[in-house]
Amino acid sequence: MSPTSDTPRDLVGIGIGPFNLSLAALAHPLAELDAVFYEQRPAFTWHPGLLIEGATIQVPFLADLVTLVDPASPWTFLNYLKSRDRLFPFYFAERFHIQRAEYDAYCRWVSQNLPALHFGHQVDAVRFNPERDVFEVDFTQLDADGEAEALGRTYTRNIVLGIGTEPYVPDPLKPLVDAPGVPVHHAADYLDHRAELLAAEHITVVGSGQSGAEIFLDLLRARPAGRERLHWIGRSAAFAPMEYSKLGLEHFTPDYTRYFHALGEPARDRLLTSQWQLHRGIDAGTLAAIHDELYRRTLDGGWPDTVLTPGVRVRTAGRIATTKIELHLEHTEQHTRDRLTTDAVVLATGYRERPLDRILAGLDPYLRRDSRERPRADQQFRLVLDPSVTGSGCNIYVQNAERHTHGIGTPDLGLAAWRSATVLNSLTGKEPYPLPGRTAFTTFGLDTQQPQIPSARRQQALTPLRDGI
Repeated sequence: MSPTSDTPRDLVGIGIGPFNLSLAALAHPLAELDAVFYEQRPAFTWHPGLLIEGATIQVPFLADLVTLVDPASPWTFLNYLKSRDRLFPFYFAERFHIQRAEYDAYCRWVSQNLPALHFGHQVDAVRFNPERDVFEVDFTQLDADGEAEALGRTYTRNIVLGIGTEPYVPDPLKPLVDAPGVPVHHAADYLDHRAELLAAEHITVVGSGQSGAEIFLDLLRARPAGRERLHWIGRSAAFAPMEYSKLGLEHFTPDYTRYFHALGEPARDRLLTSQWQLHRGIDAGTLAAIHDELYRRTLDGGWPDTVLTPGVRVRTAGRIATTKIELHLEHTEQHTRDRLTTDAVVLATGYRERPLDRILAGLDPYLRRDSRERPRADQQFRLVLDPSVTGSGCNIYVQNAERHTHGIGTPDLGLAAWRSATVLNSLTGKEPYPLPGRTAFTTFGLDTQQPQIPSARRQQALTPLRDGI
């Protein structure tokens, strides 16, 4: 039976990106769980500005919303293909890494079939009501144009924040982003402005990660040979490939996540700054495609009109007249400086976690923080709150907001299903999703880990045959 508006729900999810969509998909078969998810956007979208033709996600298709904890779920990527009569074509395509556009289409299929999802609902405030021992969640229902249509409130014992990330713009370039007549766009909006960028005489791509590489390659392929007029710069010491060895990938396992969480705060912070190549490098295939395209343009003699320079940071930036941009550059190793004049800039400068303080302002007195004023999170992805809240059975879980406590696997799609299952197991106090005890061959730290073999895989003793049979 549907609860009244005053009856506390078991779970309210705030934000519907891939991670809370994973949680909603895994929560769907749990009939005893009353859950609802709110998202201010009118429908599900996943980085629409970066769905460049041919660009693939950097994890295998098995890292969908549910498979790694429940491969029999109706919400697997393979079941999505089956529902579209595309299973045999996918089988013959022999693709382990699917295109971003296909992953986006898969997520939209899931989002359109889960009744607990409510798009066009903007969450305005979250408070704790100590008299009723529940959270109050105030929201605004939006119309098709994004205008306020109605106000509402729901009560819940548990909240899962999946508000995602937001584009990051370095301070030296912030004054240019909103300047009229100057095409400076973050990579998140690349496809919306691609035609405008290609019309510019000279284009500069800032950022030496995967997005910067994909955008540089797309622009390069679209420009005529000999008149490319492209500049690609980034702060990293090299346009370096991502660490993609099989043992290196074990940093994205639950085993490593647990190891990282158990470290002290100073050790965690040091690790995060040193592990950039595990998650901010460039796919080797993309690097190869860039080199192949550049090499192809040398076949008739000469070199393409491109400049690729790593180890460069933008110190300051400004406009020249009304249509030119001047970037003041510094090489981080040579300590030399130069100026670059360009007609358009793409900022492939990444994303940052959206601050939780915006949505949790009403809960600030209850939050427990670390030495750098970041919210603390326990191993089950629960924010550490005052005992007066948690003692009442109320909790706030986070998705992709705990890199400082759980490590570089936080934004990785491959850990989405495991984290969602961990949250649901914790929230229900049961084990609707049994999770593996060990997930990596690597032993992180000096703790001894013995292989844990499920009973179904243990060799069974054979019954001796009787004589004469």
